[in-house]
Amino acid sequence: MNWRIGLFCLLGGLCFTVSAAATGHFASWLLSGVLIAAAVAPIVLYGPRQIGAQFAAISLSIIVIGLVCTISEGILFFPERRAEMTRGLWGGIVLYLIASAVMVGLARLLKLRRESTSSAQSRSVTTAAPMVLLGALSYVLYYFIFGAITFQFFTKRFYPHAAEQAAALGGWFWAYQFARGLMMVLAALPVIYTLRLPRWKAAIVVGSLIWVVGGLAPLVVPNAEMVPLQRFEHIIEIFTQNFSLGLTATWLLRRKSAASIKPAEHLTAA
Repeated sequence: MNWRIGLFCLLGGLCFTVSAAATGHFASWLLSGVLIAAAVAPIVLYGPRQIGAQFAAISLSIIVIGLVCTISEGILFFPERRAEMTRGLWGGIVLYLIASAVMVGLARLLKLRRESTSSAQSRSVTTAAPMVLLGALSYVLYYFIFGAITFQFFTKRFYPHAAEQAAALGGWFWAYQFARGLMMVLAALPVIYTLRLPRWKAAIVVGSLIWVVGGLAPLVVPNAEMVPLQRFEHIIEIFTQNFSLGLTATWLLRRKSAASIKPAEHLTAA
């Protein structure tokens, strides 16, 4: 099974190397794609049973978290590049849809699905709605705390006018960050509610997914806008924000897992 998971990550990662045709850095794009495929692997192992549901869970999470939330923040701070980033968004959506389909197909071909003695214990709709909002609010808190620390001590020299830009937006800046947190939580819901793993393991999977797709994978690829040290500092910053959001959202939206197969039945099935 381990070699099949490795092959899944490698072949799935190759989908994302299409971007190297325009920008170069093939090895970096391959690493980026492998990281995304590795973050997605638990979904095909322990996520939705149906192929359509797997595709929806994967594509929704990587498109909304990896493209929409990331590019929209770039547009916020660099409005002069709106047209360029918007074109990149639409092209990225097409690529991510294709990559999602390929990864789902690879998972079926390689027979990666695993059974589990845990089931996804979700909360009722009436309880989940405020938990989603609370999760989005937690992102604002993480963004404020960890973003402020990173900016003040590490990245301020790269963005000398960022504080003025944020201040000019006033309360709308925090409303925007709340909206980003809300979109990420909603995009992760299909994963949170279908992972047949104990709650703490599901929380790590979702936190890793939001971090990798929303920060680590895009930033391992060199770009003309950031020096290597700058990209590294943002990778750490986004980890503190996005991974924490994934942990919090999963803990809020999942109840303690219950065994879906009794031990004796599991041994019989094996």
